[in-house]
Amino acid sequence: MAKKLTDNLSSLYVQAANSLRPKTARKKIVAYVESYDDVPFWSHILSQFANDKYYFQVMLPSSSTLAKGKKVAMMNRLGNSLGENMISCVDADYDYLLQGATSTSRKLIRSPFVIHTYAYAIENYQCYPTTLHDVCVQATLNDHEYINFPAFFRLYSNIIYPLFIWNIWCYRTGRHSVFSIQDFSEATRLSPVSFNVPVTSLEQVAGKVRRKLEWLKKRFAKNDEQIEALKAELLGLGVTPDNTFLFVQGHHLKDNVTMKILIPLCARLRREREEEIKNLALHNQQFQNELSSYRHSGETVETILRKNIHPEAVPTFELVKRDIERLLEACRKHDERKAQKSLEEQEPANLPDNRDATNEENSQLKNENNNNIHL
Repeated sequence: MAKKLTDNLSSLYVQAANSLRPKTARKKIVAYVESYDDVPFWSHILSQFANDKYYFQVMLPSSSTLAKGKKVAMMNRLGNSLGENMISCVDADYDYLLQGATSTSRKLIRSPFVIHTYAYAIENYQCYPTTLHDVCVQATLNDHEYINFPAFFRLYSNIIYPLFIWNIWCYRTGRHSVFSIQDFSEATRLSPVSFNVPVTSLEQVAGKVRRKLEWLKKRFAKNDEQIEALKAELLGLGVTPDNTFLFVQGHHLKDNVTMKILIPLCARLRREREEEIKNLALHNQQFQNELSSYRHSGETVETILRKNIHPEAVPTFELVKRDIERLLEACRKHDERKAQKSLEEQEPANLPDNRDATNEENSQLKNENNNNIHL
């Protein structure tokens, strides 16, 4: 038996709360997310789909504990309570690509009330290459472009793509202990990038990937057909050699790839701007004032990257958008059915009671017949 009101929290509970509001008021759809960092990301996305009938409220799965994570947001805490009035918004992780190989994967891809990123996590959105130059500009107030981020990430993706296929194969076949996500991350992490010769760091990754591939092929011989079949299947799910970075672990992409580029790049851009201030200052006091003003005018690149939310630039957002539109359509149909059912239940009570009128007509006819008999 439930001990607390929150134990009974479900889509029906939110629906009941909505019914207490005026009929013209917008209906609230509660969206539970995994952690604090997910709140601004999903709020930004879901707010784009609010209309005159529905709006979203993004929340953590529990107001009484600090428990967080996908299983809390989607499975253990909410379970079958999700519905048209209460949904879950989570990172896809590998569950999207596993296509039902685990219970969490089945729940994620089958439930219309679970909205997921399709890319591995929100960090993959934050680190999307076409947006990274703007991150550097905001962090350094310097628009000098030293690196072509889209080209660099495309080369990186092509290098790691074969090993990524093997990593997914290991997770699908229950061999993740042999070649885990951590092993994949270690083999594909960047060394600090030199902007004079940025290809050097990519060559080092290519060497590690090549050695790991040789080891896997020896360990699991005669699996070429399975690997090729998996490539074709993942291609149908949107994974290509050019965009593999979207589907690798989000924290790995952020910490071991993107920040390996951004931190030294932003340091260089700041030194360049400070040197410019020094050369243009007429005297030392002006130099110190300008330098102090410059250093206090920006934020750290880590903070700006966390706020870098431009989902419309990321191809997988079209799939997220499709799922949200389907959800709202399901909500609309659900409300129409509910309204129709309510109307049908009210119709018998609203029918006029004709029994008295019928009795009066029968009495009048009886009197007329009696008069006719006397005549």
